[in-house]
Amino acid sequence: MTTASDTPPTTWNPQEPALSVRQVLTMERVLAGEPEVVAGAGHLDRPVRWVHVAEAADVGVMLSGGEMVLTTGVLLAGDEEKQAEYIRSLHRAEAAAVVLGLGRAFPTPPDVMRRAAERCQLPLVVLHRPFPFAELTEEVQSRLVRRKFASVSLSEAVRTALTALITTGAPLQALLDEIAQHSACPVVVTNLAHRVLATAGERSAVDDVLRDWERISRQAGAGQSDGWIRAELGGRGERWGRIVLCGHRGDSATGRLLADRAAEALVLHRMLGGNAGCSWEEQSAQGLLTDLVGGAVPARQLLPRARAAGLPVNRRTFVPLVVPDGEVAALDRLLRLLGLPGLVAELAEGVTAVLLSLARDQDADALTRHFAARLRDASGADRAVVAAADARTVWDDVPAGLREARHVAQAVADSADALDLPAVVRLKDVHLRGLVRLLRDDPHVQSFAERELDGLLCRADDDLLPVLRTYLATGRNKSRTAQLHHVSRPALYRRLESIQTCLGVDLDDFEQAASVHIALLAHDAQQE
Repeated sequence: MTTASDTPPTTWNPQEPALSVRQVLTMERVLAGEPEVVAGAGHLDRPVRWVHVAEAADVGVMLSGGEMVLTTGVLLAGDEEKQAEYIRSLHRAEAAAVVLGLGRAFPTPPDVMRRAAERCQLPLVVLHRPFPFAELTEEVQSRLVRRKFASVSLSEAVRTALTALITTGAPLQALLDEIAQHSACPVVVTNLAHRVLATAGERSAVDDVLRDWERISRQAGAGQSDGWIRAELGGRGERWGRIVLCGHRGDSATGRLLADRAAEALVLHRMLGGNAGCSWEEQSAQGLLTDLVGGAVPARQLLPRARAAGLPVNRRTFVPLVVPDGEVAALDRLLRLLGLPGLVAELAEGVTAVLLSLARDQDADALTRHFAARLRDASGADRAVVAAADARTVWDDVPAGLREARHVAQAVADSADALDLPAVVRLKDVHLRGLVRLLRDDPHVQSFAERELDGLLCRADDDLLPVLRTYLATGRNKSRTAQLHHVSRPALYRRLESIQTCLGVDLDDFEQAASVHIALLAHDAQQE
């Protein structure tokens, strides 16, 4: 039998795995003693770190917190002051609960101890049937040891897995997916303003968490209730974010351990410059805008992510923009300078998207022009343009708007008249080239391009296709085409004759030349 005198308890660590008082009382061996909670019923979720048998009235001085104390009260019978002091001593020592075996000393629950326990909010349990305390101590201690071993094993498994990912240069998302797998609940990383930077876990569960993120995250910030377990992210005395396990169903100590291991790994990942120096805020915006453009995930399902990322979405006007060769950091600074809410992310090399979120009473066109003008001033380049789609007032229309702006930007990149384009370029400004780009994925357009150019596409060993491209782009100007390809006019004539022979067309005929030109634009658009 373990007693308080012969087994000095170790220092209590609140993060160690523990059983709750409630869990101990549901053990089969304990139920055989017919337990009854006579005080402190509202505090049965206290963790039990250890179990001691103690009869001395001053037992509290031998405890370190978290113990469930078992007693028959044999040394307390007949002295109500000792009975009250016994309870107060356990309360001062932060004991988890006291279990009193009824018998010769106390045939019924003592009122003095019950009242004292209720005042101290200390669970007092009485056993109505004789019960061998040694069986309870053995059962609880063995369970605690097993849980401690399982906790250590889990800790090492998580640390090993996350370290392996970091050393192989894995992205942040891979680390979060690993954490979500171990915790079996949604995982969210935020900055200090509660804006969501990254998530992991089952998609539907994550969406449920993000649906009203700001409110519930701030409520959960007051404590670790309902399985919401947080760990701070930071280093060198500065905090810059937090990781949250949302609705962890395991015991709080295991959740705390997982959160701490995850925080250690994320801080190390950031210190080592994971994701090629791209900040987590940039990664968050990039993931959201990429998913919007891709269309694989319905826009409605991405709405919680947008809201949690800090983008205003209720009763707003959305303006999809693409800035060719735009720098994310510079564009983000410009948005903040102008006070325009929005997200900025690089969709691909040389393609940076900006999604503005404006109030319904704001002039979207005027603000877009102002943004583009300030961008030209900041870049010092008269050719800097912003490709824009028409403003959208419905979130579900945003993906199509982003794709349209991207098509316009691609058309601008290929335009021979870029110098003449306004600061804000729309679909109507890129004419035929813009239309072809919008239709480039249509099977009929693809078939038309292959059919019109078939005679040249099979001759990849010469430069006839580039000559044709230049000739049509310059408005069939032979002198300019010869100059650009550094050939004599007679040499150009021979190449144009070869092109006409291969295609079976007369390039002097406007309609036939226009047909070939459209096919070539479609072919070039499909190669990107």
